[in-house]
Amino acid sequence: MKTIITGGLLVNEGRRQPGSIVVDNDRIADIITGNVTPRGHFDRTVDATGCVVMPGVIDDHVHFRQPGLTRKATIESESRAAAFGGVTSYLEMPNTVPQTTTVEALEEKLSIARKDSHVNYGFFFGATKDNSHLFGQIDRKAIPGIKLFMGSSTGNMLVDDGDALATIFRRAAELDLPLMTHCEDTAIINRNMKAMKQLHGDDPAVALHPQIRSTEACLKSSLTAMQMASRYSTRLHIAHITTRKEIELYEQHYQGGTISLEVCVPHLLFSDADYATKGALIKCNPAVKSDDDRQALRRFIATTQQLATVGTDHAPHELHEKQGGAAKAMSGMPMVQFSLVAMLGLADDPSTGLTVEKVVQLMCHNPATLFRIADRGYLRKGYKADIAIVRPASPWTIDSQAIQSKCGWSPLAGTTMQWRVEQTICNGQLVYDRGTINESIRGQQLSFDR
Repeated sequence: MKTIITGGLLVNEGRRQPGSIVVDNDRIADIITGNVTPRGHFDRTVDATGCVVMPGVIDDHVHFRQPGLTRKATIESESRAAAFGGVTSYLEMPNTVPQTTTVEALEEKLSIARKDSHVNYGFFFGATKDNSHLFGQIDRKAIPGIKLFMGSSTGNMLVDDGDALATIFRRAAELDLPLMTHCEDTAIINRNMKAMKQLHGDDPAVALHPQIRSTEACLKSSLTAMQMASRYSTRLHIAHITTRKEIELYEQHYQGGTISLEVCVPHLLFSDADYATKGALIKCNPAVKSDDDRQALRRFIATTQQLATVGTDHAPHELHEKQGGAAKAMSGMPMVQFSLVAMLGLADDPSTGLTVEKVVQLMCHNPATLFRIADRGYLRKGYKADIAIVRPASPWTIDSQAIQSKCGWSPLAGTTMQWRVEQTICNGQLVYDRGTINESIRGQQLSFDR
């Protein structure tokens, strides 16, 4: 089937220009720049007049909860939300039930996604204290990398022992597998929580969450990860950086090598002042911190020349699980559906220094390059036709009817967005079209060049 996308403004690889895209089955057959009317027969014409046409977003950090936690979310429901948000590929985390720490558990997730996922998918393999011997048994082209929880986890997925960490960093380097880490120091967090409970009772107010999961906890763990990655030449990607001090550490000592940083949308949108109105809806790990930290994160993503990414850490919970304070309310929020329009909204604000081109780089190009995702993340001839069509200056307000995530809530409910996702094309197929999804379309398993 041949499709022509015409009339839009193509944003790709640092440039914006009018043009058309020819799609033949699941790949981009041609890109025609300029105000030229393409000739030939096309089975379908997509009119993108007035819209930005860009690569589909690759969200490098989601928790879709299946298997085992399907009361919160499923691969079907959250990939539906992704399609509504212009996200055509996602990389999902291993802390499900069972954890994705065995080859069998990985195969189970892939089997579910083949059947249910509306967009493209890849699954991280989880590190434990004693499973690094399995890393070499996995088809390395089938996974984006290894996920390591150096804090904020339970059971055998929390790895904070020096010898075990060294083994994991060394083994990932030997196999040339990216290692994505959650960096918070558990001992510091536990000490802070104990002190807060002594002062404020069993469930300290959620506004105290960033003091419990403190800058010190993040910085100490991130420093350990950077030191180990430097020692073993590991391709380290530190997830959800939240503090100015971590950025300064990276920029002064570690950028330009094998280490990269991810910043997540909640930490770019919210600050600790928002606990007063949002409460535990914005409770996540690592915590949303100060406005100074938020501004540092915004400056970093706007100016860095390194392979930084912007993901969501999409982590839905049932609404009743989000009640309570720093101890009792669960951490995490749904974000995949609204991440692109939120980031484009930041690009509209001159104070952020962001541009639409930079948003495309952070959310589309860099994840594809960093994780070596084959034939995706760019508008290029011969690449898979994963495309988001987004209309600027088209205000709409997020309400409960718009939310596709199974949990049914969003910390952005009531927010008016200025950008609107019009259509999402995944592997050349129109999976989302102005409020409706094509139920018959399924994404493809991502392949990773090794």
